[in-house]
Amino acid sequence: STAFRRIGRIVFRNAIEHNDVDIVAVNDPFIEPHYAAYMLKYDSTHGQFKGEIKVDGNNLTVNGKTIRFHMEKDPANIPWSETGAYYVVESTGVFTTTEKAKAHLKGGAKKVVISAPSADAPMFVMGVNHEN
Repeated sequence: STAFRRIGRIVFRNAIEHNDVDIVAVNDPFIEPHYAAYMLKYDSTHGQFKGEIKVDGNNLTVNGKTIRFHMEKDPANIPWSETGAYYVVESTGVFTTTEKAKAHLKGGAKKVVISAPSADAPMFVMGVNHEN
């Protein structure tokens, strides 16, 4: 997940709480790991996170699972392959075109899901066209 703000945190939290996605890394160039842990723990919109959160250097440990925390501004410099990240959720609202989102592939991601409207990437809406 990139950008640990509103959308990035809810994707992260949902994956942790439902155990259906393995979160291995997060990137947010403007938030350091201790503040990210605080925002996850005390989310003003979704309530207090019930799990255990620790910070160890550039890692978050959530419910015993270690998650690498990157602070890169350029998505091409995020070493997604080092943690085995396959999918990246691009939730910055900045890299919304296919060309810009492809920068994540340079670091080893295989697929990028853009959470904001895109000028040129296909848009899928659950319950409408998600099976296409």
